[in-house]
Amino acid sequence: MTEPSNSLAPPASVASIKAVINAFLQERLQPKLEKLKPEEDEQRQTLLQDYLPANWIPDAARRVGQIQQVTHALKFTHPDARGSSLSVAGNPAVGEEIVGTHTVAQHLAPDVVGNAAALDVYKFLRLSVGGKTILDLAATADPALAVAFSDDADLAKTWMTAFASLTEAKGQPASNKLAKQVYWPVEGRNYHLLGPLFPTSLVHGLWKRIREDRFSNKAKAARDARRNGFAHPHGYCEYPNVVIQNFGGTKPQNISQLNSERYGENYLLPSLPPSWKSAEVRAPLAVNSVFDRIFGSRPRVRELVRILKEFLVSVEHAGTNIRIRDKRAELAGLIRDEALQYAAELRQLAPGWSASPECLLNSAEQCWLDPERAEQDSDFASLRQRGDWQDEICRRFGNWLNARLTTPNTPMGQVEAVHWRDVLDEEMRMMRDEVADDE
Repeated sequence: MTEPSNSLAPPASVASIKAVINAFLQERLQPKLEKLKPEEDEQRQTLLQDYLPANWIPDAARRVGQIQQVTHALKFTHPDARGSSLSVAGNPAVGEEIVGTHTVAQHLAPDVVGNAAALDVYKFLRLSVGGKTILDLAATADPALAVAFSDDADLAKTWMTAFASLTEAKGQPASNKLAKQVYWPVEGRNYHLLGPLFPTSLVHGLWKRIREDRFSNKAKAARDARRNGFAHPHGYCEYPNVVIQNFGGTKPQNISQLNSERYGENYLLPSLPPSWKSAEVRAPLAVNSVFDRIFGSRPRVRELVRILKEFLVSVEHAGTNIRIRDKRAELAGLIRDEALQYAAELRQLAPGWSASPECLLNSAEQCWLDPERAEQDSDFASLRQRGDWQDEICRRFGNWLNARLTTPNTPMGQVEAVHWRDVLDEEMRMMRDEVADDE
């Protein structure tokens, strides 16, 4: 895989290619010359000759066989492992339901493994000319690149073929005793030997994203704004409990090029189930009904009631149609679901809490919210078995919601209350059915 090309850029010319190559070689030559002492003229002349395009390019074409462009590398498993690394875009046959290399194949940065001393060849092949890299041009046997390389067409072709082989695997697929190996049984008492490889290109994309989110100037500015209580045009991301895995020690370039760019780092996110911390469940004591002060004050319930109220105001003069009725029923159903969720949460309490003198709930709400009390209180069990408490719960729920929806624009008087209860009739029946399931 190569870097994406810019189709809007003018095509590479011989002159532009030569200019880019010469600039690259001069940039690499200059630091070496600066290290020489004045009396080391022989070494100076040797370097000047070595970095002439006519000498450096054929040497690079020879050394390119020492490196390979990959997306999945072996040395991350063990630095001394000798085996195959691969350049693959993933397996699109698995589909979009499974996230993998194939999901982001078009956005992956290629990595390079092999002799670290030959990584300068890879940097050369990544040079961009006319919106394409030298590697792109070599892979397509670009005529302008051939002329820029040499006046000898055969030599130029040989060098371009060598450079284009960067993405090809070296030799037959092979594993190693230091590599991870999985023996996968198949029919006939045989097996496949699977060799998991490190997805270095995929990891690099993740590493860049996390680094940007944690250490960029934008992220720092957003954090400072929050710390100082100021508004900010955008937020920031946090990654709790991140572990940094290091590869290559003091020489990360011996593992791969991208590993060197990552300073040998690999971020490990915690693959753990969430540690759920629920708010303490408290018995609804010292209140006459859970609907007014407790259930009605839950954030999600307040939000849903607000949405339903605003919707009713917005359709006040719109008459009625199936869209309005369906939306109204949907929102009422969501509020009903919150009521059932609240009842389920209270069942975490020890049975019999409603028998406390501090419990002022009427018998219907006690039957609904503390059903297991019936197992230890025969009188309560008889009361609950009569079943009329279910209708009372539905009536209380309807009256509470009706009162919450009353506004100056949508007053819920007696006539409107009857109409509203008709609208909620289906929700009430569903609520009765679900409450009755406790029996």
